[in-house]
Amino acid sequence: MATAKEKMLAGELYIADDPQLNSERLEAALIVEKYNSSSAADPGLRRLLLEELCDSVGHSVEVRPPFSCVYGKRISLGDRVFVNFGCVFLDMSYIDIGNGAWVGPGVQLLTGTHPLDPQLRKAGYEYGQKITVGADAWLGGGVIVMPGITIGDGAVIGAGSVVTKDVPPGVLAYGNPARVVRTLP
Repeated sequence: MATAKEKMLAGELYIADDPQLNSERLEAALIVEKYNSSSAADPGLRRLLLEELCDSVGHSVEVRPPFSCVYGKRISLGDRVFVNFGCVFLDMSYIDIGNGAWVGPGVQLLTGTHPLDPQLRKAGYEYGQKITVGADAWLGGGVIVMPGITIGDGAVIGAGSVVTKDVPPGVLAYGNPARVVRTLP
C-alpha cells in the first residue's frame, strides 16, 4: 500500500495528517522561519536557506521575504527567477518556475486542492496537481494560479487575475477567470 507521501506525489487522494508529512512540514516551516527573519545584508545565508528548502535553485535567484510554502522540496526555481514579497506556494505537488520568470508580490501558486464530496473533505482528504510557470513569464501582483495549471514561456498574467486554465506561451491574459487578451510581440 502506498504511503500518504507517495499518494500526494502521484496526485492521488491522501490524508495530510500523516507523521511523515507532519515532520516534513515542520522541517520546511523552520527553514522558512529562518529565511523570513534573515537579513537582507546576508544574501549568502538566504541562498543557503533556499537551497536547503527547495528542490533546485538556479543562479541569480531572488525570493523576497516574507515567503511561505508547505514543503519546499517540490519547488524548482530556474536561473534569474524573481519572487517578490508575500508570495505563497502551496506545494503539495510540484511547482516549476522557468528561467527568467518574475512572480509579483502576493502571488499564490496553489497546487493543493480538496475533493468536492463533503464526506471526503470531512475525512481529511486532499490532493495536488503540478503548476508550471514558463521561462520569462511574468505573474503580476496578487495573481492566483489554481492547481494543475501551465503558464507558457513569455506569457504575462495581469495583476489580480485568477488563472483557472492553461495559458499558452507569448500572450497577455488577465481577469477572473484569466482570459487571453492578445498575443505579445
